[in-house]
Amino acid sequence: MSELAAVIASIASANKKSVISSLRQRLSRLLSRSALLAFALGIPAAIDAGDLPPSDAEIASVGRKYGAPAAIRVQQWRAIMASDKGTDDARKLDLVNRFFNALPFVSDAEHWGKTDYWATPLEFLQSNGGDCEDFAIAKYLTLRELGVPIERLRITYVNAIALNQAHMVLAYYATPDAVPLVLDNLQPAILPASRRSDLVPVYSFNGDSLWLARELAGRGRLVGGAGRINLWRGLMERLQQEKQD
Repeated sequence: MSELAAVIASIASANKKSVISSLRQRLSRLLSRSALLAFALGIPAAIDAGDLPPSDAEIASVGRKYGAPAAIRVQQWRAIMASDKGTDDARKLDLVNRFFNALPFVSDAEHWGKTDYWATPLEFLQSNGGDCEDFAIAKYLTLRELGVPIERLRITYVNAIALNQAHMVLAYYATPDAVPLVLDNLQPAILPASRRSDLVPVYSFNGDSLWLARELAGRGRLVGGAGRINLWRGLMERLQQEKQD
């Protein structure tokens, strides 16, 4: 485990505020040190609008490799992304949240044989399962494809107090100063952060930026670009590769 990953894991498992504060300061320093390397790599933090929906050929390939049920799931996902982009955000959030929350939770160790792996939405759907990161990322990318502005969405890494473990959710900010809504695979209902006292934030990011968080309802402190997160860069590379295969 890298030093950065170790610090993030320590924050997620810490209970005392003083310990969490100290670890967050250390995380900030590590992120600053890694900035030059991340930006030098030149890896895209997002894909272009319209690139996410799978083609007929991709869906046919999924059917051959993973079976008809997998192809149907991917077809349903494409249909969601082809739906009316002019509808209000509340309906988009509900549609996307319900669709992905119907998939089973499967740990990375069981599913991919790895400690931590961030799957693309296509990988998530064709394999019929994923962990919390996969749910949050798939919702984020699908909502972006549906036209929800990037500044309203943040993938948020938290400590789930009841489970005493790291967890990831998607936060939606209707306005910059609004209390965000939380889309969570552990909770069917989309609730405001003010009602999710069971979650302690660590950091959040979207395709543009990375923030250290102090509270779920707050914006946190901007510390740079999402390209600093290795797993995010790897995910973006695989998304690009899926469109080239």
